[in-house]
Amino acid sequence: MIRPRLLGAVLAAAHGLAGCNLATAPLGPAVADLRAESVRGDRPTTPEGACWASDATPAVIETVTEQIAEAAAPDRDAGYRTEIRQEIVQPREKIWFRTPCDAALSPDVVTTLQRALAARGLYKPAATGVLDPATRSAIRAFQLARGLNSDRLSLSAARELGVVAADFGLEGTQ
Repeated sequence: MIRPRLLGAVLAAAHGLAGCNLATAPLGPAVADLRAESVRGDRPTTPEGACWASDATPAVIETVTEQIAEAAAPDRDAGYRTEIRQEIVQPREKIWFRTPCDAALSPDVVTTLQRALAARGLYKPAATGVLDPATRSAIRAFQLARGLNSDRLSLSAARELGVVAADFGLEGTQ
């Protein structure tokens, strides 16, 4: 036999949970769009002393298949021929983005970067403090999800990973 007080408490708890709206639950941090911070064309000259890296966006090519009607010949019916061609939808383009200066990427900072990437499941080897191909591959994977297809660490990605503070690594002299 269930006691009335216990039954009341259980029903009140169930009623409270039924009114829960999971849509209002706080979401995790937003993923930065690194494309918004890239500059197309010539290397930027501002801000003074800032470090930049460049990369090229790949060309976007689309394959177009078209059916073209052919006129009927005396010995056969009208028909169609298939024409396939490729069109460049978006040309290859050089982009520039802010990056921590090389002097700021000490072995300790690179070790922190490797640990941050490992915590996100993107870097598997032991942290060595060396900016090796495995680290560059993990950087590319992290940034690709944010719209930047490059193995050079962007300043925004470094901030998001907690590797550099807001003003650290901005100037070439640091």
